[in-house]
Formats: sequence, C-alpha cells, structure tokens
Amino acid sequence: MELLLRLDLQFFAGEKTEKATPKKRQDSRKKGQVLKSQDVTAAILLLMMFIGLFFIAPMMQERVLNIIREAMETYVLTEDLSIESTMKLYTTFLVEMAIIVVPIMAIGVFAGVAANLVQFGFLFTGHPLKPDLKKMDPIKGIKKIFSVRALVDLVKSLLKIALIGTATVVVIWMYLEDVLKLAFMDPQDTMSMIAMLTGIMGIVSALVLLFISVIDYFYQRYDYEKNLKMSKQDIKDEHKNVEGDPQVKGKIKQKQREMAMRRMMQEVPNADVVITNPTHYAIALKYDGDTMEAPRVVAKGTDFVAQKIKLIAKQHDVVMVENRPLARAMYDQVEIGDAVPEEFFKTVAEILAYVYRIKRKI
Repeated sequence: MELLLRLDLQFFAGEKTEKATPKKRQDSRKKGQVLKSQDVTAAILLLMMFIGLFFIAPMMQERVLNIIREAMETYVLTEDLSIESTMKLYTTFLVEMAIIVVPIMAIGVFAGVAANLVQFGFLFTGHPLKPDLKKMDPIKGIKKIFSVRALVDLVKSLLKIALIGTATVVVIWMYLEDVLKLAFMDPQDTMSMIAMLTGIMGIVSALVLLFISVIDYFYQRYDYEKNLKMSKQDIKDEHKNVEGDPQVKGKIKQKQREMAMRRMMQEVPNADVVITNPTHYAIALKYDGDTMEAPRVVAKGTDFVAQKIKLIAKQHDVVMVENRPLARAMYDQVEIGDAVPEEFFKTVAEILAYVYRIKRKI
C-alpha cells in the first residue's frame, strides 16, 4: 500500500500541471520556441501585397507597356538584331523589371517582418539551425502524422479551401455581368478588368485567411502554453539550479557563521571589558583613545555564545562587569563592529573608568 502511494505521488509530481516560470519562458525563447502562427504571417503578407498592388499596378502597367513599345520601336523595327543590341535590350529589360518588382518585394519583406514582430517581438537566435538527430527519428515522425496537431492542420486546410473558394465564387458572381462582357472588350480593357477582379479576389481571400489565422493564433497559444507547462518537480529543480541547493546553501551559511564566530572570539582577549547579564547576555567592548572616537562592540552573544565569551575573557583576564539593562539594550541595538550610541556613553564611561582603576591597582 505504501509503495502504491509513493508511486502515485511520483506520478503526480511528474505530471505537467503548473504554468511555466519566467525562466522557462526565457529559455524557450532563446531556443526559438515562441508563440507564432504561420497563418497570421501569410494572411498579413497576402493582404499587404494585394493592397500595394492596387496602388502600384498603374505604374507597373505603364512601365511594362513602355518596355514593349521601346523594344519594338528601337531594337526590332529600326535595327538589325545583333549580339550587342540583344545584350542591350536584355540589360534594359532587367533594369525595368527590377523597378517593377522591387516595390512588391519590399512590401512583402516589410509585411513579413511586421507580422512576426507583432506576434513575438524581435528575436535573433541560431539555435533552430543546430543539427538535431532526434528530428530524424521515424517513430516520432509517424506519431506527428497521427497527432492532434496534424488533425487540426488538416481541418484548418480544408476550412481554408472551402472559405477561400466560396469567397472567390462570390466575387465572380458579383461581377458576373462584367466577366461575361470580357469577350467583347479590347485587349487593354480586358487586362484591366482581369487585374481588378484578381486584386479584389486576392484582398477578399486575404481577409478570409486573416479570419482563419486569428482562430489559429488562439489555438497556437493554447498549444504553446500546454507544451511549456511544468511539473512540480521541474519547478523544484529549476529553483535549485537558480537559487542553489538548500542543503548546500545551508552548509555555506553555517561555515560563514562559524568563521564569523571564530573571528569574533579572537577579538575577545583584546577587549577592555565584558558586560554581562550575568548569564544570558555578554557584550565585549574595546576602546582606544588614539584611534577610536567611542568604544566599539567587538563581540556579543546570548546563552551558549555568551558563556563562551565569558570563558575566553576569564582565561585572558578581561574584566567582566554585570549590568543587566545595559547588556540587554546594547545587544538589541548595537551590532558587532559598531560604536556605542550616545545614549549609552555615560554608563559605558563609568564602567570603563571602573575597569581602568582595577587595572591600575593590579
């Protein structure tokens, strides 16, 4: 029965039920494990590019027509084609196409970076690029295929196809009359109409994808928090790693106390007087008129420590004076190495005068 109880406790201790600590979140972020939805990035990227196309399309059309017109008039109709003219035409095409394509690429880069910054901020890490043989494990690969995440991705893909397809059909249905007129339009009007319909369908599809990405973002957030969860044992282990093992810290503190105690006891033989309670408190004072403005406490203690201070004082002929109120008050208010406060000057001066008289007699 006891064994079963231990096993149950170990099981529950290893169960990941606790929220991730700030350190766990920071370590995961350094490894590149952040809350991110690929659909959010794709939706924002698609939407920004199609919106940009609406503003850039007239310029693109004009430059493409200029390229064709210049090629026909300058290189084809007026000159014989040669290697030099062909290379010149090729160079001109490259420059013009770069001018056309670069704005769209710039919008795409800006939209992709902005989408990632909105989701998880600025992050640069090379950890995901490190080779990991675990990723090549076929068993884990099969498990991923039949996992809940794979099922969610399948449902999400089907939802995208259904909604985007529906949105496309709705747009075509709304402009059905214009679509039917395409056969009777001149080439330029036909291209303009097709470009407009393509842009509208692109924006509508991007908005639909953005709607799906919001749902996906909340799912990714749930899955991210679930994967980050820690067991109680994990939290204890992390606390030990950060703060140190309590047993080790206890031993260190004990060593520090012992060293401080030895240093304090080494100062007792140099004290001028030890003020006692007489049994529970002991305060050792030292005064040097050349180096000190006021007497200083070189050792203090209660009970066993007080008895040890008195024993060392007796062995080294340090005078002991009983003054219960003073010993108790100074123990509470004055730390080792501190000067005696002004409120105790008169009483301490009387005690030191008494001590000096005894020493002169001796």
